[in-house]
Amino acid sequence: MAHESPAEEGEGTPLARTATVDAVVAVCLAALGGVVVYEAQRLGAGWTSDGPGAGYFPFYIGLILVICGIGVLLQSLRARGSGDGEVFVDSVQLKRVMSVLLPSAVYVGVIMLLGIYVASALFIALFMIILGKYPVVRSIAVGVGVNALFFVMFEVWFKVPLYKGALEPLAFLGY
Repeated sequence: MAHESPAEEGEGTPLARTATVDAVVAVCLAALGGVVVYEAQRLGAGWTSDGPGAGYFPFYIGLILVICGIGVLLQSLRARGSGDGEVFVDSVQLKRVMSVLLPSAVYVGVIMLLGIYVASALFIALFMIILGKYPVVRSIAVGVGVNALFFVMFEVWFKVPLYKGALEPLAFLGY
């Protein structure tokens, strides 16, 4: 198995700076806090005759989020102004992250169709083949073996049924 180390892959083109990402996250955090504050006010964030209203605690949590978001935004603007050009992610790093994130998102969708056992067996086997460069037979054996063990453990021993999928590919087993 030949795995490339990050040094062998080379550095990619910078795609985002840390200060920029911090600023975007800060604005999102403050906006989320603003929504929480607004909704908490709508629910009743004050003190009522029998104690705190339904929105009392959410209001203060939202307020904390807004304050923290503004604080992080100010820090990121100060870092950007000082010329801090630290790279948050480059093209090589983003490619590595997406090589895991996109198949994982597809996996979640496939669970709805094929169920957790079949989808997980496929997921493990394909990851081993594509990213791990393992032999196909070994990858399939591990994917099926791990999920067979999980099937026996959950369905037979613990009597905890897990989702089998819309197509119910394991119906022939009587489960």
